[in-house]
Amino acid sequence: MSAETIYDFEVKMIEGGMKKLSDFKGSVMLIVNTASQCGFTSQYKGLETLYKTYSNKGLKILGFPCNQFGNQEPGDENEIKNFCSLNYEVTFPLFAKVDVNGENADPLYKFLKKQSKGIFGTEFIKWNFTKFLVGKNGDIIKRFAPSDKPEDMTKDIEEVLK
Repeated sequence: MSAETIYDFEVKMIEGGMKKLSDFKGSVMLIVNTASQCGFTSQYKGLETLYKTYSNKGLKILGFPCNQFGNQEPGDENEIKNFCSLNYEVTFPLFAKVDVNGENADPLYKFLKKQSKGIFGTEFIKWNFTKFLVGKNGDIIKRFAPSDKPEDMTKDIEEVLK
């Protein structure tokens, strides 16, 4: 069976166990591939600020660690979770490490890339901290580049939360 909506996916939590994305129906999601040793790692702070500011209005941030770019996420799930908690006080959900490109790309990321292409129409994710904004009905609204800072996304997020 191939997925027809984002709600057809089930993803592995960083602590283990599975989470159905259908649990987020009616919420706005920001799905981000993350890394602990990246030039953009400080975006964790901005993502956490967005989460604290808008979670009570329906924003869910989902972090997916990825080691495909410059080996910048070499740790295991426990090390990643501890790093995020200790250094950035991350409270939004983190998931198990995934590939976002290539034949072993996580099915969720294959779906996201097909629904919202990058610059010049490519599906390829070019680096850590690529972000996908998903509306309350599951539509992929916008794809943000790694260089797009979380604090610069507030207008888009507020518009989708309406």
